[in-house]
Parts: sequence; structure tokens; C-alpha cells
Amino acid sequence: MIASSQPATRDDVARHYDQLDRFYREIWGDHVHHGLWRTGRETSDEATRSLVDAVVAKARLSPGMELCDVGCGYGHTARIIAQEQRVKVTGLTVSPAQHRYAVAATVAELPATFLLEDWLHNERPTAAFDALIAIESTEHMADKERVFREAARVLKPGGRLVVCAWLAKEQLKPWEQRHLIEPICREGRMPGLGTENEYVRWMTEAGFALNEAEDVSRQVARTWPICAWRFLAGVLRRPGYLRFLLDPKSDNRIFALTMLRLWLAYRTGAMRYVIFSAIATKQ
Repeated sequence: MIASSQPATRDDVARHYDQLDRFYREIWGDHVHHGLWRTGRETSDEATRSLVDAVVAKARLSPGMELCDVGCGYGHTARIIAQEQRVKVTGLTVSPAQHRYAVAATVAELPATFLLEDWLHNERPTAAFDALIAIESTEHMADKERVFREAARVLKPGGRLVVCAWLAKEQLKPWEQRHLIEPICREGRMPGLGTENEYVRWMTEAGFALNEAEDVSRQVARTWPICAWRFLAGVLRRPGYLRFLLDPKSDNRIFALTMLRLWLAYRTGAMRYVIFSAIATKQ
């Protein structure tokens, strides 16, 4: 695993999303995850929905199931699933800003509950869920082995796990690690990025049988040039964007540069994006 040169705590991750709350929603919308361009002709909204649909298909949900959404962001994915799949969803986030938004945006009759809770120290009951999804959240957790042990614990036998993960390629060149992946980890408040082989090992050791590891790196890469251009337009048109960049108290302002690193990391192949699906085989 490529480790960040600066440890990222739960509070660091929460502050990252709280400080960037406005920018994430204005630039990209209520989905805090990549878009998935299957045809290449999708709008960004269609692409983000396409990723949700891919996750739902791999989770094989059916009415009446209970789903845990680890790192639920603003709860948009959870609300879609609760409404369309008629599944009871419990979403977890460490960001107070995301939690407030998720709760406020969810109507009372929708079976979706949102908790301000750290997955590595969660209080979810054992064998409580039929499925668990984690869309771009495991990157923010230092103890990856525990991430999957907890997933195996809270899932019923035969429960399905779907993880969308940012990954480092197996063999990075020194300049890719130094100028792309390590800074991306540090600036994005990620303790480290694993590789595909490491994720498979962590899942297997936790008691999962891997179904599929779908590499969609090329299909999601368009996310970052779109975000970078939208942020640049915001700097030119909205005074608040420039004030944020120039404010020394904004310790996450560097993420403007991180978007460019991500763009290049996908172009060079240093970063990969894989959707894993697996089945819980033991408790």
C-alpha cells in the first residue's frame, strides 16, 4: 500500500469534507463519487447515476433487504436505493456537514437512516445486513484489514459486499509515487491507497469470496477534468472560490491542485478504479 507522508485521522477526513462541502456540491452535485461513462455520451449526472446502477446490480438487492452504506456522503445513493429498490438503508459518514445534509434531504417515509459514525469503530449489530456498499470510502480508512473484518461481521452469511475503490497500480514508477499517488493521499486525507491484489487479499482474509473485480478506470477518468474546469470557472466567476484558495486557514485548499494530479494519475495509469463484488462466507 502507498502510504501518505501525513497520517489522516477521522477528524482530518471530517474536516476535509466539511471545508469542501460547498465546492463538492456546487461542482459535482449530491453524489460524492466518480461518474461512470459506459458509452462516453452520458452527461455528468447520467454518469454518476450509472455508477449507482452498477453498484445496485452487483449487490443484487431485492425488496425488504437491509443495506449498509459505508461512507454515505450526502445520502443521495442511499435515498435512490431506498426508494427504487424498496430496501432499508443505514448510511454512515464521519462528516457533520454531510450528515446534516443527508438527514435534512430525506423525507420521513423513506426507509433511510443516517448516522454520524466511524466505520472502524461502528456499533452496527452482528449479522444485521443483507448487503453492504462502500463507494470511495475505504481510501479514507487507515486499517484496511479491519474495514473488511467489520464488513464480514455485520453481514449475514451469504451477504453481498460491493466496494468501489481508488487504487494504486501494482508497480508504480518512482516519479508516479512521489508526484502523484503520495500527494493525492496526503492532500485528499487518505492514509494510503492499496492495490487490487491487496484489496483481494484483505477481503479473502476477512472471509469473503470474490465474485468480480471490474476495472473501470477509463470509464471514470473523465470525472476529474470536468471537476477541474468547473472549479476554474468558479474561481473566475465566484469571489468565494478565490477567497477560499487564498485563505491560509483553509487547510484543504490544496485540493484544487489534487484534482489536476488525479487527472494526470488516470492518464498515466498510476491510479486505477475497481468495483469489487464479493460474498460473505463466514462470520
